Amino acid sequence: MNAQELKSEALSIGFDLVGIAPAITPHGFTPFKEWLKRGFSGEMHYMTKHAAARHHPSNVMDGVRSIVLVGMNYYSDPVREDPSPHQNSSPRLLGKVSRYAWGTDYHVILRERLKQLQKFVIQKAPESNSRVVVDTAPILERDFSQIAGIGWIGKNTMIINKYEGSWLFLGGLLVDFKLEYDPPHTANHCGTCTRCLDACPTDAFAGPYQLDSRLCISYLTIELRSSVPKSLRPKIGSWVFGCDICQDVCPWNRKSSRTHEPGFLPQNGTYPFDLEQVLSLTEETFRKQFNKSTLKRPKRAGLLRNAAIALGNHGDPRSVPCLSRAMEDGEPLIRGAAAWALGKIGTQEAIATLKKHIQTEQDPMVQDELNTAILSTR
Repeated sequence: MNAQELKSEALSIGFDLVGIAPAITPHGFTPFKEWLKRGFSGEMHYMTKHAAARHHPSNVMDGVRSIVLVGMNYYSDPVREDPSPHQNSSPRLLGKVSRYAWGTDYHVILRERLKQLQKFVIQKAPESNSRVVVDTAPILERDFSQIAGIGWIGKNTMIINKYEGSWLFLGGLLVDFKLEYDPPHTANHCGTCTRCLDACPTDAFAGPYQLDSRLCISYLTIELRSSVPKSLRPKIGSWVFGCDICQDVCPWNRKSSRTHEPGFLPQNGTYPFDLEQVLSLTEETFRKQFNKSTLKRPKRAGLLRNAAIALGNHGDPRSVPCLSRAMEDGEPLIRGAAAWALGKIGTQEAIATLKKHIQTEQDPMVQDELNTAILSTR
């Protein structure tokens, strides 16, 4: 099969970038092991569990010889919407959601496009074997994207393309035959710039190209299943799912074009994000609203925990009734975050709610949150 016709087909299907890399041990594997050794993966235990598999793509598919790497731009402008739903009413309390979650779950869209590319390969090479990978297989996608010439890995650990920036979803198609490979992207165009490192509110970068996930807002709001450390909560601000700060400040993203994929545009319920509405979601309404969205990733308990923290950081007394209702929730994680938020607001109504629940709360973690919240109001 001709590499050029395969790449042309990928572009015609709707991918913005495509490159081909050999199936080798990526140069980033040793730094990845060191990253794990330093504990930077936090509670993402699957990273350690499948670490050895990332040594070579053959651990994902037997006989693999080439990897077709693809990228899709997901950048879109925010929805220009009046934050107040009714005329003369107070502005809603809104939370921030990372751009990549504004639209339909990108796994679905990329997998569908890659399946189309796979069908093309089967037509041209019926005896070949192939496998589609989108995030879920133990492959170092960013390293292979650099090997395939798509871009370089920036100081914020994101893959950056000189023309599309870093607002990119990555995926791949593993095939068991040799193709003509693209030259790797060996140049690094970050230079002396440290804007991404300097802008991080939680100081999550241990240094250039070194992300401590345990401090990253994206990790704290998506991957962390337990309580967010109290010292980091104020620094999260109003982020409820993910964080775009290190990409927003990157000079290379000034050149980013707008996505041509309708599925990546903001969908109803994903942006803007009404915090009080989210905190009122039941398990049933949560599943219904976010069934086709990556916002389901932290599950209801995690997302509502994040909404409560964001309301605490807003500090608006209007959210006290909503937070008080959250103190009745069956999930301790949500009750604990709501207690912290009520302590941050600190009105008489908020304090009364805290004192009421400290008499009946049985969960030790929530008890600790209540005690700390009450003490913070004195």
